[in-house]
Amino acid sequence: MKKGRQNIPAKFNARIALEAVTLGQTLAELSTRHEVNAAMTSNWNKTLTDRADELFDTSPGHVAKTDEELTARFYQQTGESQSELSWLKKARELAKEERSG
Repeated sequence: MKKGRQNIPAKFNARIALEAVTLGQTLAELSTRHEVNAAMTSNWNKTLTDRADELFDTSPGHVAKTDEELTARFYQQTGESQSELSWLKKARELAKEERSG
């Protein structure tokens, strides 16, 4: 029987990626030992090595910048939703006028 998609926790991904870096085992060996796809192991290892610097970024603006980006995105989505709601209300009113009209 075919296995379905696995839902693998982030901690597990990180542990395997760390093992790849620290133990010096090949990705194929790790994949076999942990029974996961070799491509997934490769992706986790690449993500860890590419983004490791973000873990240690303690610059004062780092967190604030992220918060500002999230806030800006929230306001943008809210504005878009309000605009769409306004358009839908107008369209509904026009449809009512045409039916009664």
